[in-house]
Amino acid sequence: MKIVIVGAGEVGFHTAHQLSLENKDVVVIDSDPKAIRNVSENIDVQTITGSGSSPVVLHEAGIRNADILLAVTDRDEANLASCLVANIIAPDIKKFARLRDGDFDSFCQRFHDNAPFIDKIINPEIEVIRTIEKLMKVPGAVDVGEFSDGRIQFIGINIDEDSPVAGIRLSDISVRTKKHSPLIAAIIRNEKLIIPNGRDRILPKDVVYFISEETRLLETLKVFNQETEPIRRALIVGAGRIGLRLARLLEKKGISTKIVEKDPVRCAAIADELNKTIVLQGDGTDQRLLDEENIQDIDMVISLTGDDQTNILASLLAKSLGARKTITKLTKFSYFPLMTAIGIDQVVSPRLSAINTILQHIRRGKVLSAIMIKGEQAEAIEAVAIESSGIVGKPLKHIHFPKRALITGIIRNDRIIIPSGESIIEPNDRVIIFAEKQAIPDIENKLTMKLERI
Repeated sequence: MKIVIVGAGEVGFHTAHQLSLENKDVVVIDSDPKAIRNVSENIDVQTITGSGSSPVVLHEAGIRNADILLAVTDRDEANLASCLVANIIAPDIKKFARLRDGDFDSFCQRFHDNAPFIDKIINPEIEVIRTIEKLMKVPGAVDVGEFSDGRIQFIGINIDEDSPVAGIRLSDISVRTKKHSPLIAAIIRNEKLIIPNGRDRILPKDVVYFISEETRLLETLKVFNQETEPIRRALIVGAGRIGLRLARLLEKKGISTKIVEKDPVRCAAIADELNKTIVLQGDGTDQRLLDEENIQDIDMVISLTGDDQTNILASLLAKSLGARKTITKLTKFSYFPLMTAIGIDQVVSPRLSAINTILQHIRRGKVLSAIMIKGEQAEAIEAVAIESSGIVGKPLKHIHFPKRALITGIIRNDRIIIPSGESIIEPNDRVIIFAEKQAIPDIENKLTMKLERI
């Protein structure tokens, strides 16, 4: 598979990095020599310095022989232009464009049905709002994913010293807690990912990822002694496009919401657009302001300014003053490993959300969804097994599967199966696979002919 990526920023860089690890043929285009140099020095892909909307540059990149164009620069107009030119040169190529401006929201279907015939428009802001919404449903989680239209939940939680499962082997959880044992797909320990077996123990300070049916989620969370109280009061720091989108969503959900913004002009503008949200002019890192707004009564503080350091500081301050939970927006991937150490639990990234969506749509095989875990360390994939698949018709314990991967769920019609070694996959089952990034090429190589492409 050949993929041309226009844009060597964070999204383009990390998408190219992931695809290069999977032995894809990748070409990255960017007009910034510094960005191109960063890619060429760190990733084994072809690079071209130039405009992604230039027919000459696209021709040099081999657009006629490419399968997919990813237009992911920071400029919406440049991404649209790249797709338009690519459509003229290679009309059969699949095109994916990153568009952030809300002005384009109502035009997505038109861009799909008419030139430049974009197969998928990715709005990182919309994707990150969806991520925030999922996290708010499970306030005790550090990460939340969904499969099978939300019927299966993929949850990451921190293990405290007093957790009832701390120090217990996975195989003994149900015996020690006298509750059903959830399927634990992964453990993050000291920022390293472990695909566990029944002999592994859960330790304090681990982040544990488990699979649960939505109908049994509250029961499963009790195994880990996690709180499940709903969010009733929220404070948003930063009234940019994401902050405004989130405030509108929380209004619809009936959550009492306040939003803090430094810029008085922006405050006046959004006050006219919001109905029930209280708009406050001020600094979200101002302790006096937070005290005046009774921060100790706030269930969730979501820091969404355009500055990572401000978001981190606002979340830490709110938490120290008594806010129950915080969500922090980050743009720099390099900050991710530091967050747990400094006390930041729930982190969202528009760029990571965009990459998740991109990977979902370009995976080989009939992939329905893909979620990156812990930055880029691992991935959870939902795919459809067809009759000719080698994973169909025999117990899972007899299937030769990569060591760094695990089948964590089977969806059959309306029934959800948390698998054991005796479970048998049938044709047209949805299969959820959790894998370290190093195992993705093995999975694709083994299942490309066995998992039908959409």
